[in-house]
Amino acid sequence: QVQLVESGGGLVQPGGSLRLSCVGSGFSLDYYAIGWFRQAPGAEREGVSCISSISISDGSTDYADSVKGRFTISRDDAKNTVYLQMNSLKPEDTAVYYCASDHADLSVATLDPADYDYWGQGTQVTVSS
Repeated sequence: QVQLVESGGGLVQPGGSLRLSCVGSGFSLDYYAIGWFRQAPGAEREGVSCISSISISDGSTDYADSVKGRFTISRDDAKNTVYLQMNSLKPEDTAVYYCASDHADLSVATLDPADYDYWGQGTQVTVSS
């Protein structure tokens, strides 16, 4: 059974850091593109970062303009885990963060939620003083 579980969210002050984890079970994350997304209240789900397959592709990454230079996505294939390191957090980063896997196109990672097939349950990130 394919399952993704996020963790690492919480309350942090502006300028602080958090590291989110996305652990996969039932499949090997290194074979698929993995994306991080977020959804604030009343807003649509948006792509934050993504990383392509390391087995089929080159593990390339992409970021939304709003997080470039502050967020870093990475893989630890031995732990079947993808991380999202978030630095210099701002109040507008407050949202529920989700990870997802793309099982259709193995060669390219995108920031479009419609391209992803399996989703975790989400973890809340709140940036507030």
